[in-house]
Amino acid sequence: MSSQYNFGVIGLGVMGQNLALNIERNGFSVVGFDLDKAMQAKATAKFSGKKMEVAAELQDFLAKLESPRRILVMVPAGEPVDAVIHDLKPHLDKGDLLIDGGNSYFPDTERRFEELHKAGILFIGTGVSGGEEGALWGPSIMPGGDPEAWPLVKPILQTIAAKTPDNEPCCDWVGKGGAGHFVKMVHNGIEYGDMQMISEAYFLMEQLLGLSPEEMADVFEEWNKGELHSYLIEITADILRKKDDETGKPMIHMILDTVGQKGTGKWTSQVALDLGVPAQTIAKAVFARVASSFKEERMAASAVLEGPKYSMYGNKEEVIEKIRQALFVSKLCSYAQGFQLMKRANEIHKWDLNFANIAQLWRAGCIIRAQFLTDIKDAYVENPNLTNLLLTPYFRDAIHKYQTGWRSVVAMGVESGLPIPGFSSALSYYDSYRAALLPTRLVQAQRDYFGAHTFERVDKPRGQFFHVEWK
Repeated sequence: MSSQYNFGVIGLGVMGQNLALNIERNGFSVVGFDLDKAMQAKATAKFSGKKMEVAAELQDFLAKLESPRRILVMVPAGEPVDAVIHDLKPHLDKGDLLIDGGNSYFPDTERRFEELHKAGILFIGTGVSGGEEGALWGPSIMPGGDPEAWPLVKPILQTIAAKTPDNEPCCDWVGKGGAGHFVKMVHNGIEYGDMQMISEAYFLMEQLLGLSPEEMADVFEEWNKGELHSYLIEITADILRKKDDETGKPMIHMILDTVGQKGTGKWTSQVALDLGVPAQTIAKAVFARVASSFKEERMAASAVLEGPKYSMYGNKEEVIEKIRQALFVSKLCSYAQGFQLMKRANEIHKWDLNFANIAQLWRAGCIIRAQFLTDIKDAYVENPNLTNLLLTPYFRDAIHKYQTGWRSVVAMGVESGLPIPGFSSALSYYDSYRAALLPTRLVQAQRDYFGAHTFERVDKPRGQFFHVEWK
């Protein structure tokens, strides 16, 4: 085996291994390294017979890479990434390239980019979406960092990335500094909203219509043939069909209703607050996961706190169609919030984000891939300076067509005492955005009353502020 490999991977967990195998399958030789000797052994077995090798020591790993070295780091976000950089930095040459492929927080990526740039080391922070299967067969890849680094890995990353139906790679340069990880963070925030609203659709059909998991699997499978066609709808049908090997019961009924999270949805919500963007559907999805963790308290509260009594709704087909409509337009609002957040961040950070390209990156390979991303891409191709996706004909017409059903579903949830924070927050976002007048003028009056915070007047030019002695 040659001692000079095209590409290196540090961190040989499942994602690292699968990306390495994907790279090798597409014509590039790969050397890997992991501090864990058990991981080294597993990877060595998987890499056997291929243009791949696992180095036993870091120095050996570095010596086996062709110059300039191209190294993908696939370790958990946070301190582990800094630890790897700390260990590598003294041994790297100017012009070598490090790629952080984990879910790092974008300010950390900005810091690492600046630190390595001073040392002459190239750095890319890239989002990678698609899970284990995507990593092996074609993920969505969102690289950002040092623009000088992109030509060194563009042929490799675009080759291993997922391809759209028209054979375009779901990988392109996003922007300088932390842009790539920021876009991946927003992707994950939208993913939180998507998953929450799909779960609400499932819950409404189960609780209000009494549908079995098998019946709901049929519904989701049918939905996946139309406007809602997406990866998450597809796997929901699979999940609802699955039976538990131990009990023979539907697997969904054997799963405790507590949800974990790794932090990217929380980051998205925090950044939205920092930048003043109303991404409430994403935030509500995060809070729904937080609420789920209070299982024991919820069980105790359910015995003493009353809600409305409800019975099954009448025409199942009509209610199912209303739920489909509510899910579709709520998802549109969630994506609108994500792109609005990226637009605001772009104005502040000067990343020069191409929103049509970002929609293209998400059309295949990633978790939130969906049919209507083509329409989002087309909207930004037509108008790169679009203020909000809700204003595009596709979004506007869909919501106008389905909002009666959407409002009916939110009312069903409220009347029945069923929590549907995704659907209701998306509707609130839509109604707030289209409102020429909001109740918040009273809030500003209250702020001026107790804190002399001033206010703008409707009969004076914007930017002039006034205070009133209220008593």
